[in-house]
Amino acid sequence: MAEEKSTRTATIFDVARLAGVSHQTVSRVLNDMPNVRPATRLRVEQAIAQLRYSPSPAARALVTRRTRTIGLVTPGTADYGPTSIATHFNFAARAARYNVDAISSPDNDVAAVKEAVEGLLRQRVDAIVLIVVDTDVLQAVQLLEVNIPIVAAAATGRPHPLFVSIDQYHGARSAVRHLVECGYQRVFHVAGPARSPDASERIRGWRDELATHRLELSTPLPGDWSAESGYRLVRDLPLVVGDALFVGNDLMAIGALSALRERNLRVPEDIGVVGFDNLSEAPYVYPPLTTVEQDFAALGALMMQKVLLLVEQPDTVTEDTPLQTRLIVRESARPRP
Repeated sequence: MAEEKSTRTATIFDVARLAGVSHQTVSRVLNDMPNVRPATRLRVEQAIAQLRYSPSPAARALVTRRTRTIGLVTPGTADYGPTSIATHFNFAARAARYNVDAISSPDNDVAAVKEAVEGLLRQRVDAIVLIVVDTDVLQAVQLLEVNIPIVAAAATGRPHPLFVSIDQYHGARSAVRHLVECGYQRVFHVAGPARSPDASERIRGWRDELATHRLELSTPLPGDWSAESGYRLVRDLPLVVGDALFVGNDLMAIGALSALRERNLRVPEDIGVVGFDNLSEAPYVYPPLTTVEQDFAALGALMMQKVLLLVEQPDTVTEDTPLQTRLIVRESARPRP
């Protein structure tokens, strides 16, 4: 009998008995509610620690009407940006003592995204977060009608209460401005997929910066974020000495550098190259890649902050204030003689 008692899982009533309080008081302490005297709170916390009591998630949900779980819908891709955003959002949620229930869906399948959202709603999550990489999905997300907070990571180009983002537009302008200030005469753009919101914003920034300097505008070359597509697009591009490439991400830029080497075009002496993302490999390619850095850790934290605000204050109206990028200058683009 003694062994059975020692291995039995403690209950809220055991905690209340040891602390000399009611089980309702223990519940208030567990849920961090007000109107508990500091000395009483300390006594309850000590009893919880002594008994190694862990409250049942189901029981807590009944009291608070919350599950402390957030649904996360991610694109079915291993691309650096979405993967990094999901990783850092998970870190931020864990720090706030929330669980994350993640579902992957095809990048451009609106019906699959809606189905994922409906599945998460059935699991009674407290909020839903989406990472959006397709313009059709972006439009569908703006029309979703759910009874819990919803937040999306996507570059929209204009403020929206549902979204958080990194400023792709001004990041692209800073990349093109650097190439122009280095003295390169034409700036081609190897872009991301045509239906990518991030790629669209980078194209817009590239165009506007070229227009500011009254430089020739060419047709953007749509890649697929892979090194192979960067290599393929640059291999046959009609380049002359003094041209430059603004490449939509670092992987495509790495492919572009390979194509330029095969063509015996020197970087940065003949052709300047700037990428986007600041991959961990960017300083170690040859030449080290000048690129635009995105702060995915800050974006993950911002997403979680917005979720917490909307969970605690459901009627709050917030706006997207895009996080700024940072130009990292290395050797692949430098002032020409």
